[in-house]
Amino acid sequence: MNLVVASAPRRPAASPLKSVAMAAARLLLPLSLTLSITAHAQLSNDIARIGTQAHGRVGVACSLPGRTIDCEVRSMQWFPMQSVYKLPIVMAALHAVEQGRFRLDQNIRFLPSDLISPDQYSRLRDDHPHGNADVPTNELMRLAVQESDGVASDILLRVLGGPASADAYVRGLGIDGIHIIDTEQTLGRDVKLEDRNSAQPRALVALLRRLADHPPLSPEHTQLLLGWLAASHTGDNRIKALLPPGTIVAGKTGTSGTGRNFTNATNDIALITLPNGQKLAIAILVADSSAPAAVRERVIAQIARAVFDTASRTPATGR
Repeated sequence: MNLVVASAPRRPAASPLKSVAMAAARLLLPLSLTLSITAHAQLSNDIARIGTQAHGRVGVACSLPGRTIDCEVRSMQWFPMQSVYKLPIVMAALHAVEQGRFRLDQNIRFLPSDLISPDQYSRLRDDHPHGNADVPTNELMRLAVQESDGVASDILLRVLGGPASADAYVRGLGIDGIHIIDTEQTLGRDVKLEDRNSAQPRALVALLRRLADHPPLSPEHTQLLLGWLAASHTGDNRIKALLPPGTIVAGKTGTSGTGRNFTNATNDIALITLPNGQKLAIAILVADSSAPAAVRERVIAQIARAVFDTASRTPATGR
């Protein structure tokens, strides 16, 4: 009996065009990685170059899930926060609401003892120059983060139990690198204390990432807070200034007065919604700057645009 062994079917030879395409793909993969590395190196150089215009100290940190962006400059150094600290204060106040300590619609008394210095911003004080007014809790929160109202922020700190309560809340989230020590009223009395409410850019980005990715607040309160931040206009000339029209930027600014021939703090932190829907967290802090206000704000805007452009085209790492 003759055995017939069937031969394995031959694969059709790849067409010349397919072979060329496969070879091109193999070349493009390392090329894309090379371009990504080059873009990161260029971003670091761009941030350093832009930062020199401030004639001061510039700190930058950013984060995007699943992607690596080389944007950090002095990210572990301490910078004065100024009104940036009103974001964690309002987060702590919303947490207190969820604990049942307050209601959003509950009126809280604006006492005469809550008044701050005339050169510190407060629409609440301007509307009630002598205090003695009842203000709903949710309006105090909105004023603090959306308009950066110093009286509203201090009233929230008072009913929370003081700055130490807000500081403990942040530490309870597992975030180090943020110190909340003084009220607006205290800062208005002694400018030398401006450095005590301080933070590292990387820690502020960690706080933003927590808010975006694993919110410590209920979905309702998280959206309420993000809505207030997105509706703020205090940073119109900072992070959002050079971004594409319509970009959603939920941010909080902080600004000191100018003294001793320099400005102690010009800050902005934000969650930026990218075209693909991801949220880029970024913190840009400018300290001890001798440049005019317009230049300091332009530095923040230019750095934000450089990071935004790199983040928008950076491929996912797969992690």
